[in-house]
Amino acid sequence: MPKKSDKNVNGGRLRKDPPDYFGRLAGNAWRKVVDFLNDNKEIVRVDSGLVEMYCTQYEMYRNAYQHIQENGEVQPIYESVQNAAGEILEKDFKGYKRNPMTQIYSDSIKNLNNIGRELGLSPKSRKELFDGLNDGKEDSLAIVKEMFK
Repeated sequence: MPKKSDKNVNGGRLRKDPPDYFGRLAGNAWRKVVDFLNDNKEIVRVDSGLVEMYCTQYEMYRNAYQHIQENGEVQPIYESVQNAAGEILEKDFKGYKRNPMTQIYSDSIKNLNNIGRELGLSPKSRKELFDGLNDGKEDSLAIVKEMFK
């Protein structure tokens, strides 16, 4: 029996189960997103890479947010004062620095928005996608459908 081409596996749709290497949060996001996306005929199996990126960015966003909740947006900076034997005598407060997780949090939100827009996961992007396909020209919709076969 000839092997199915990748585009025909699972009827060309996204698989329901997340990849094995996903963390718990990314796996939960996969299940939710794939259920929604499989109802959208424009999303096909070849888009699974985008869905993977979306779900892993979601997990990074959640992990960064949890870290920020536990450790704050800023962290104190101290400089140790030591004696000749290397023992710490006191710690002088020098100010605050931004928690590096705030940058990861911010970057993951931007990535989620960009990837989500590509997948049609926001109301605005779904409307734009539909309006672009429904521009009154019968042949434009047929061309797009042909591209995804």
